[in-house]
Amino acid sequence: MTFERRRPVALGAALILAVTACAEAEGPGADTRDLSRSLLEAPRDDGASTVIAADPALADPGGPRVPVSQVGFNRGAEEAVVKVVEMSDYGCGYCRQFHEETFPSLREQFIETGMVEWKFVPYITGMFENSLVATEAAECTYVQDTEAFETLNGRLWNEQAAWKRSSDPTSVVHAWVEELGVDMVAFRACVEGDERLPRIAASTTLAGQLGVRGTPTFVVLGYPPLQGALPLEMFQEVLTLVYNENMKILEERGGADPGA
Repeated sequence: MTFERRRPVALGAALILAVTACAEAEGPGADTRDLSRSLLEAPRDDGASTVIAADPALADPGGPRVPVSQVGFNRGAEEAVVKVVEMSDYGCGYCRQFHEETFPSLREQFIETGMVEWKFVPYITGMFENSLVATEAAECTYVQDTEAFETLNGRLWNEQAAWKRSSDPTSVVHAWVEELGVDMVAFRACVEGDERLPRIAASTTLAGQLGVRGTPTFVVLGYPPLQGALPLEMFQEVLTLVYNENMKILEERGGADPGA
């Protein structure tokens, strides 16, 4: 499948950098911090995937900007010339498909080789039952141990049905966390104290500000967003093209940041 470019890489980089710069200047405000647990927990539909009817409160273009640097989980080298932001919901079936079938190959080919830095941003679409339980567990595990987070993250995808359809998802997910050997007193304090809730709410706000309307959505530097569990070959084609063009810009500028 051929991917049709719609704008130059340099223009795409400028747009992404402009959004980030604005976010860093303004910072997350009270609107982000005050997003209620009840809003994040309320499912709109427990369908198998993807169309999101975003709540206007989460997508207010006049609201405070959320710095991309303050949300999500980074994988790969900071100096990688290609940046990808993935917006997913742990309850999304297509997101699970992507993480099981496509992401392992992308990680090996592009992330572990230093070509791509990948930011995974889990957020609450409001479509999937029990997503907040899974997301908070992932966040509160991450603050203790990144390797434990990676293990839990994989299990949340691989055994999605176990917690998603459970009448007691907290017991299911927290039992998995306990198997990882993390400090459960600190973990429970993190969850019960809503310590990571502002960060989760910020991720949900960011999705609205980026115009995300379905999951998974991928923002690749220099291209319009890609949506859905797309074929591996498409990701490989896009990432290779962007990498080659950004490397060309680096060479022309004598090693300068291609987005500068």
